[in-house]
Amino acid sequence: MIVELKWDQSAQGAIKQIKEKNYSGILDEYAGNLLLVGINYNKRDKKHECVIEKYCKE
Repeated sequence: MIVELKWDQSAQGAIKQIKEKNYSGILDEYAGNLLLVGINYNKRDKKHECVIEKYCKE
């Protein structure tokens, strides 16, 4: 599982950052399933959002 945390941004933006910066590259040798998790915390209303995607190697 690769997790990116954001503050006052978006959970989808966190997923986008994981993909753009190739965070999964360090796990190239890993043969199991991998999840990408983006979590955003909204400081104003104290709510959070979460996006989870199954990672598929190309």
